[in-house]
Amino acid sequence: MSSLLSFPNPVNEYAARLVAFFVVVLALAFQVTGNEYVLIFMAYGFLARTLTGPSLSPIGQVVTRALIPLLRIPNKPVAGPPKRFAQSIGLGFSIAALITFYLGGSLEITRYLIGVLGLFASIEAFLGFCTGCYVFSWLMKFGIIPESVCEECMIDYTEPDDNSDTV
Repeated sequence: MSSLLSFPNPVNEYAARLVAFFVVVLALAFQVTGNEYVLIFMAYGFLARTLTGPSLSPIGQVVTRALIPLLRIPNKPVAGPPKRFAQSIGLGFSIAALITFYLGGSLEITRYLIGVLGLFASIEAFLGFCTGCYVFSWLMKFGIIPESVCEECMIDYTEPDDNSDTV
């Protein structure tokens, strides 16, 4: 049970990008349909992935159990904590979208929130740049997130030595 409720570390970068692709598809589906069930599914997915990684996420399961093996996509391990942080940002956006949809009565604001979420998911899916992970690294640099959360995440911000003898 403890493995079910734990976030993986490391995470397969390619699996994370495929999950992001599905988030893009869902974001586009919501933009076209305005369907509340798409929002609910997105919010549940982000909640499940924030808490457990792919274990309780339908999209995570499809990606890790079917697509990765079927497409013979290799494992590219990256640190788990920044990916979890990114999922929690997605959770925040999807919950905000649900609130504006149900309580705010504003489909326009909901579409804006999902549009932003879809944009950042697109950046990860198609360019391989995890914006939430980037924010995570800066929060660590500024001491807001302690180094103990992700020691393998520490980025060396020092300038390279220009006095090297290599050409």
